[in-house]
Amino acid sequence: MSDPFVRPDVRRFLDYLNALPGPKSHQVGAVEARTMMHAARHVADAPVGALAVIRDLAAPGPAGEIPLRLYDARAERDPGPVMVFFHGGGFVLGDLHTHEPFCAEMARLLDMPVVAVDYRLAPEHPWPAGVEDAIAAARWVAESPDALEREVTGLVLAGDSAGGNFTIITSLALRDESAAVPVLAQWPIYPAADPAKGYPSFSDFAEGYLLTRDGMHWFDQCYRPDRTDWRYAPLVKSQAGMPPTLVVTASLDPIRDQGRAYAAACIEAGVPTIFREAKGNIHGFINLRKAIPSSEEDIRGCAVALHLLLGEANNA
Repeated sequence: MSDPFVRPDVRRFLDYLNALPGPKSHQVGAVEARTMMHAARHVADAPVGALAVIRDLAAPGPAGEIPLRLYDARAERDPGPVMVFFHGGGFVLGDLHTHEPFCAEMARLLDMPVVAVDYRLAPEHPWPAGVEDAIAAARWVAESPDALEREVTGLVLAGDSAGGNFTIITSLALRDESAAVPVLAQWPIYPAADPAKGYPSFSDFAEGYLLTRDGMHWFDQCYRPDRTDWRYAPLVKSQAGMPPTLVVTASLDPIRDQGRAYAAACIEAGVPTIFREAKGNIHGFINLRKAIPSSEEDIRGCAVALHLLLGEANNA
C-alpha cells in the first residue's frame, strides 16, 4: 500500500498520540481504560455547549434499568422524530459522559431530540447483553413515554464503531418486529458492521492510527460474541427492507472496509443509501473535534446528508 493521505491536523494528533509514554488502554484492563477514555475527552473533544435540555432518564431493560440521557436544543417541542444514539468503545469502553459533546452537537445541528443509551459493557456483561439493552431502549423511546415529555413520531438510530454495530442490529430487530413508531433512518458511523470477516484495511491501518489490531483483539476477548450470530455480525442477514441509511467511514480506519461493505450491501438490497468517507481522517473522529478541528466539517456534512435522507423519507 502506498502512503495514504493524512490531513495535517490528523498527522499532528497522531504524532502526539503515538509519542505518549506509558501503556495503551488494552494493556491496563477495562476499569483503567475507561478512566483513560474519560480523561481524553477533555483533551481531545469540543465542549458540550449550551442546550435547553440535558436530562437523565432510565428505560426498563432485560437486566434492570438502562440509563439514558436526553439532549434537546428546545425546552418544548411538537411531535417529531427522536435520535437514539449508541456510543462506541469496542463494547468495553464509553458511556454517557464520553459521547456527550457529540450528542449535544447533534441535538443542535439536527434540531432533534437525542437520547443516548448507556448499555451494559463487557467484560462484566459479555455479548449479547449490550445489544439487548440497545434494542430494549429503542423500543422504549418509540413508545413515547411520559418521562420523555416528547411525542415521538419516528426513530433515527445512530452510533459510532461498536455503537454502529448496535445501530444496524437494532434496525434489523425493529424491521423484523416493529416498534411503536417506525425507524425513519439509520446512521452507522465507522461501524463494526461485519466484524467476523477480515478486510484489507484491518492490516493496512493496524498500527499508528489510534485504533489498533491489538486493541481490537482485546475488545473481542472481552466481548466474547458468537461470531455467527446476526446480533454480532449483522451482514449474515439480508439488509432488504432496512430504513434509509447513511454510512460514514474514515479512510485511515482499520475497520473502514466493514463500513464500505455494509454500504454496498444496503445498495444491493435496494435500501436508499448515502455513503460518505472522511478522507485522511481516523477512527473516533466524532470525539476528536478539539484535537482534529477538520472533523467539524465531516460531522456537519453528515448532518446535511441525514437531513436529506429524512426529507426524502417524509416525501416518499
